[in-house]
Amino acid sequence: MRLATEGAEVVIVLNDNAAARDLLSMLPLTLEFDDYNHTEKIGYPPRKLTTGDAPTRCDPEAGSFTYYIPWGNLALFYRDFRPSANLAPLGTVESGLDGLVRLDGPFSARLERMD
Repeated sequence: MRLATEGAEVVIVLNDNAAARDLLSMLPLTLEFDDYNHTEKIGYPPRKLTTGDAPTRCDPEAGSFTYYIPWGNLALFYRDFRPSANLAPLGTVESGLDGLVRLDGPFSARLERMD
């Protein structure tokens, strides 16, 4: 999957679980993202994801792409964080994380499939 903004292009390898497949079914999408806790960039898809067989706990590190179940937001971590419940791992950043970190304030990003 590609997450593209005016200032960055991030390539994410998605996991094979229900939540990641559900997100893929919505693509392409343009979402608004913002910084959260100086640790992650978060954005809200148009509806909550179906989690099904996806793990609901993970230990995010820089490059983790996750879904926070209670709030229904996507979270792309650019710093390591503590193990967290209700956080479904969706995938891992393969390239472009540095460009995302440099984005300051809210930004719009297009999420799309890559073949």
